Amino acid sequence: MAPVVKALQQDPDFRPVLVATAQHREMLDQVLRLFDLKPDVDLDVMRPRQTLAEVTTRTLEGLDRVLARTRPALVLVQGDAAPCFCGALAAYYHRIPVGHVEAGLRTRDKYRPFPEELYRRMTAALADLHFAPTPWARDNLLREGCDPSSIYVTGNTVIDALHAIGPRVRPDGLPELDPRKRLLLVTAHRRENWGEPLRNVCEAIRDLVLRFPDVEVVFPVHRNPAVREVVIPALEGVPRVHLLDPPDYGPFVYLERRAYLILTDSGGVQEEAPGLGTPVLVLRDTTERPEGVAAGVVRLVGTDRKRVVAEAARLLEDPEAYRSMAAATNPYGDGRAAWRIVQILRVYFGLSDELPEPFQPANPQAPVRVDGLG
Repeated sequence: MAPVVKALQQDPDFRPVLVATAQHREMLDQVLRLFDLKPDVDLDVMRPRQTLAEVTTRTLEGLDRVLARTRPALVLVQGDAAPCFCGALAAYYHRIPVGHVEAGLRTRDKYRPFPEELYRRMTAALADLHFAPTPWARDNLLREGCDPSSIYVTGNTVIDALHAIGPRVRPDGLPELDPRKRLLLVTAHRRENWGEPLRNVCEAIRDLVLRFPDVEVVFPVHRNPAVREVVIPALEGVPRVHLLDPPDYGPFVYLERRAYLILTDSGGVQEEAPGLGTPVLVLRDTTERPEGVAAGVVRLVGTDRKRVVAEAARLLEDPEAYRSMAAATNPYGDGRAAWRIVQILRVYFGLSDELPEPFQPANPQAPVRVDGLG
């Protein structure tokens, strides 16, 4: 959302009020610093080991109080987490229009990703403006009966964020990496992968390190205890495996660019890595971002130990297979999504009568690299 907030701040006809729920305090604060943003309201909802019901209730109550006090002309929500759905629901209770950034992503399996898939669907039912990142996301919304005039294909703002921080990407605070070794970057935190699936992933990482002496692994371990209590005992002390706290956004993008291969269950990484020329194996059975799979730069592998090892080994052993995935095609955005969203809002509020041209994904045969990072 940071690029959208920055773009709104630069338009004299808008006064954005930035509300942080602080569902993940450590992750939030470093991003705010990086983009030079300061929340007008900080709800500070995070509590240790709170349930989904507790985080939903605290977020909804906090946002209800904010909207009653500020009475905005529009509420913008982004993505698929609890604050997105709670923000849309709170706005509906106050009869305030809702714009959904990154709308229309679907797996059509309500438990994968859990609970994000239904947060997205329920947000769509509440939204008045749908900012779909790609034509595929737009088509999902059309199939669900959303008013075609309310849907706009903007590209994904995550690519705007990559453009914005490109010149500042440095390996600050990261372990020293051996330039002679191929780096595997691993992230895993999805709720549906907690427990046995995550243990399988850890065993697959051990197998890969033992099989390939020229491989080095960096695994930023999510702060959720459900993740750390599995990953740290399984991989701590394994040679050439670096376990670290989640790095700031800038250093993490450095790792994405530096990596030979990424194994992840993250949605955002699936969007960022294609612009960096880094192949991605997705540790999930479904994805709400199939454009990368269609473009050949992302592959779904699930969490089965043998399959994860086999798919990673193929890319480590077969140069042609690797080159076919490292084409750096980016079907998710061109760095102008936030600008398009602001222009659409200007038309919505009668400040302009000219809608921007929708985002058109690049032809997979014509790679698009993110400026300053390719």
